[in-house]
Amino acid sequence: MKSLLRILHLEDNLKDAELVQAMLAAEGLPSEVTRMETQAAFVAALDEGGWDLILCDFSLPSFDGKTALALARERCPDMPFIFLSGTIGEEAAIEALTSGATDYVLKQRLRRFIPAVRRALQESEGRTARQRAEETIREQAALLDVAHDAILLCGLEGSLILWNKGAERLYGWTAQEAIGKRVSELLHMSKQSHLATAWKTLLEKGEWRGEMHQVTKGGKTMIVASSWTLVRDQEDKPRSILVINTDITEKKQLEAQLLRSQRMESLGTLAGGIAHDLNNVMAPILMAAQLLLTIPLDDEARKWVKTIETSVKRGRGMIKQVLTFARGVEGERCAIQLSHLIAELEKIMRDTFPRSIQIGTHLPNDLWTIIGDSTQLYQVLLNLCVNARDAMPDGGRLQIQAGNLLLDEHDLRRQPDAKPGPYVVLSVLDTGTGIPPHVIDRIFDPFFTTKGVGQGTGLGLSTAMGFVKSHGGFMNVYSEVGRGTEFKVYLPAQETAATRQAEEERPELHKGNGELVLVVDDEAPILETTKATLEAYGYRVLTAKDGTEALASCAQHHNAISVVVTDMMMPFMDGPATIRALHKLDPAVKVIAVSGLMENKNRADLADTGSTLFLQKPYTTEQLLHALHEALTGDGAWRPS
Repeated sequence: MKSLLRILHLEDNLKDAELVQAMLAAEGLPSEVTRMETQAAFVAALDEGGWDLILCDFSLPSFDGKTALALARERCPDMPFIFLSGTIGEEAAIEALTSGATDYVLKQRLRRFIPAVRRALQESEGRTARQRAEETIREQAALLDVAHDAILLCGLEGSLILWNKGAERLYGWTAQEAIGKRVSELLHMSKQSHLATAWKTLLEKGEWRGEMHQVTKGGKTMIVASSWTLVRDQEDKPRSILVINTDITEKKQLEAQLLRSQRMESLGTLAGGIAHDLNNVMAPILMAAQLLLTIPLDDEARKWVKTIETSVKRGRGMIKQVLTFARGVEGERCAIQLSHLIAELEKIMRDTFPRSIQIGTHLPNDLWTIIGDSTQLYQVLLNLCVNARDAMPDGGRLQIQAGNLLLDEHDLRRQPDAKPGPYVVLSVLDTGTGIPPHVIDRIFDPFFTTKGVGQGTGLGLSTAMGFVKSHGGFMNVYSEVGRGTEFKVYLPAQETAATRQAEEERPELHKGNGELVLVVDDEAPILETTKATLEAYGYRVLTAKDGTEALASCAQHHNAISVVVTDMMMPFMDGPATIRALHKLDPAVKVIAVSGLMENKNRADLADTGSTLFLQKPYTTEQLLHALHEALTGDGAWRPS
């Protein structure tokens, strides 16, 4: 209560006014009382403001108390107003209270005067405090609505009490729709296993922070960073829960992408190392097999040597495919007859798939050719067939079909990146479990899999889709739960049918004429098979197991060495350093660089040495001889890859 009260007193009796002021002072209510009698003076005082209490006689010579009350309520509606009069009837008193008077006291019963004043002042102070609190709440509510986060207040039983504008924006429900609903049911939180743990932590510690999966009004699933705080009353009893939710869906997606990127980078590094080692292992096997094919063999032996040659080439292609996926290394594109790939895959499936799966193919004789990477397309078919196999654990039927199809712009209206023209359509059908509708939209996402831990990487279909798109094609899937699935692959084609003979035609192998070739490699089997191959085709050969030996041989046979075939990755002195040193000894010497793995950095280093010929291990006899021919003659009609 204020130390000095400012009281406006409408009273025509001076003695009554003095008595009132004396009573206030005697009761410890020091006051500055301003007495007046006229309406004009009263209105002027009201307009001046700053009053704490109005005391008013009900009957005045110039105007009455009812008019004074109306004027007061019009100008200062919350000001305490007490009638202090000797003449006021019961009906008039009730009417006065109904019209907004705080109280009335009869002059004959002044013992009620001081308690009435105290009560009026206390009510006024309480009313002012409430108004301030309400204003604070309105300001805080405005701040809550400005906040981007969803701010909720719910009772201990879970029903929503407060739902700010941020929550409306985030979830789609208005406050009117949300308030009164159970938050767990509204946001589909009830099925989350860690909800009970969160609730227990909240009750024990008064707060909980973590991540929740929630669903918007539109059915969109999101991840939020959620902060729960237990709100207590004045008696320290839990009353409600304040929840602040921040949408971190995009942040989690970026984190997942970063983890995938790091995972792919690690996979790429691992794949590169394995590819280099495997190519070094396969190089002598391939050359040895092709060397054996140059000598007389019976039909059975020749058949097995051809099997070795074909298997090594397929292994080489598989390694290229791994590098394509893991590191973006592109394979070779050439004319392909898909029926040959399908026939080869069918043989492998019949040998390796369970006997409970019936395998069939339906291929036309005039299937058009496509320009593509045979290794990648083989992998597309293999991934689709493996998925079909896994979808039939109890057996079933797997069918591969192919056909020619002309597609126009109308046919491709849902494939904006595809171009009208001839296509070969490959279909892989199974009678397996089928794909549920809620899963089918995600099957091409990298790392998405419905298989158990250790049973799949989630990369098979995403890899297949990537390869198909890189060929200018597209893929569709049709599935029915319990009946099976069909994948259709559309690949741009040429309206001509290639023959196996055309694919297998080889250019004439270029033989040497006694030229001296230096072969440098730290792998002894590669040195031996390369030396034997070149000698079989008319070359003289020197070998060196590292750069130091190569320099010694070059110095010893100065100007006699026509071509150096050197590995790029060797201990002590690598390929680029060896090439630069060889060119200092003999600027005219020709160099062919070979490697089991050619990194971009190695290509840049090779370019710096002035060498342009490169062979990828494991290389065939044909590729090696053509490279030597180009190095010796400068004929650019053929370039090894």
